[in-house]
Amino acid sequence: MNVEIIIAIILFSYLRRSTLTYEVPLRWKKPLKWGLIASIIVGILDISTLLGDVLGKVLSIFLVGAVIYGILRYKELDKGRQLVFAWLPLLILSLAIEVVEYFFPRFYNRWDDYFLLAIFCAFAWGIAMWINNNKQRKALEREKIKSLAREQEFKATEQMKIMLEKQVGERTSALTKQKEELEKTLEELKSTQAQLIHAEKMASLGELTAGIAHEIQNPLNFVNNFSEVSSELLDEMSEELQKGDIEEVKALVEDIKLNLEKINHHGKRADAIVKGMLMHSRNNSEQKSLTDINALAEEYLRLSYHGLRAKDKSFNANFKVELEPDLARINIVPQDIGRVFLNLFNNAFYAVNQHAKNLREKGIEGYMPTVVLSTALYSNQGKGNVVITIGDNGMGIPDSIKAKIFQPFFTTKPTGEGTGLGLSLSYDIIKAHGGDLEVGNHDSTEHLHGETELMEGCRGTVFTITLPYDKTEALI
Repeated sequence: MNVEIIIAIILFSYLRRSTLTYEVPLRWKKPLKWGLIASIIVGILDISTLLGDVLGKVLSIFLVGAVIYGILRYKELDKGRQLVFAWLPLLILSLAIEVVEYFFPRFYNRWDDYFLLAIFCAFAWGIAMWINNNKQRKALEREKIKSLAREQEFKATEQMKIMLEKQVGERTSALTKQKEELEKTLEELKSTQAQLIHAEKMASLGELTAGIAHEIQNPLNFVNNFSEVSSELLDEMSEELQKGDIEEVKALVEDIKLNLEKINHHGKRADAIVKGMLMHSRNNSEQKSLTDINALAEEYLRLSYHGLRAKDKSFNANFKVELEPDLARINIVPQDIGRVFLNLFNNAFYAVNQHAKNLREKGIEGYMPTVVLSTALYSNQGKGNVVITIGDNGMGIPDSIKAKIFQPFFTTKPTGEGTGLGLSLSYDIIKAHGGDLEVGNHDSTEHLHGETELMEGCRGTVFTITLPYDKTEALI
């Protein structure tokens, strides 16, 4: 088989394989297929010597020339260009040797070995270039695969980006809608909370008013009674004057004078109550002032007691006061702290009154409802805390709800009897004063055991208010 037909078979075979990977367009598949078949047939006939030397050589040159022309002429077959250059030296050398052999046989015979060596070197060159071309082709194919993978990954990323942007847009729209709904709900809650706080303040004001009315009623009753008695004594004195009994008249005058002193005393008491409440009502709720905490706490204790007595005629309870003597004044907002005291005293009296009713229903006697108010000062070098303790001997607060007791709208009272804001507001007021409000039972307050006469099954409740004390403020 001559060299030309071998090169033709190699080129046709290479290009035809390239059509399978779409590196060469499919429209070249049939021409390349028939070119390969023709090259193989010519090669077989050339080996079998069925073709003459001249015809075999001509057909071989035609086929190899046709494929080389196609590769160099058509850009679509450019894939085989490197392979052409790889085998071109062997092809040219083979043709040149055949020309020399035909026209200069003696020269050819003399240098035959060198011609064979040249053929061998050209063949080795073609093989090396072919191998190198295959390596380059495979490298390019791998790079192309990577490029396609990167392109697909980029497209997938772009699609994912578009999808995520769409999802983000939808989510943003949903979140915006939820935000608007939450803001609307928050405004409604704020409005409802403001209404409930106002209702709580009005309820406290009603209880305070009832206490004040009951507190003022006592001295007014004394004034009325002594006025009536004095009027009757004046009538008796007029009769004694008519009789001329001067000694009896003098005795009646002394009695009338005593009555007038009592009327004056109780009138001043009523006046002091009114002035005290006016002073508290005029205080700015955000302005602090030096206040006698003992007097303030005791005043609201009595107002709470009398207010509950005015609302419920069956209410009956004892209250005891254990105040630190000469307790220094502290800087507070009296109206706010007074509201805290009123809430805590009302809760304490309510608890012992309800417990008393429950015990009476069970036929248990001997229970005396008691509320105890105590104050103490703990200071070091002019700074410390004033501690106000309000305890009762009721059932106490279960440990399971102690953590919730200061939460807004939480209440243990029946529906309609409490808003659940009293303790929450009290806690906020004490915190705003830099203090603390804690709840416990008599297990942790031993000094109240004897005072409150705890019965079996009664744990009692103790609220402890801690307010900061600074001696330098008290001296201002």
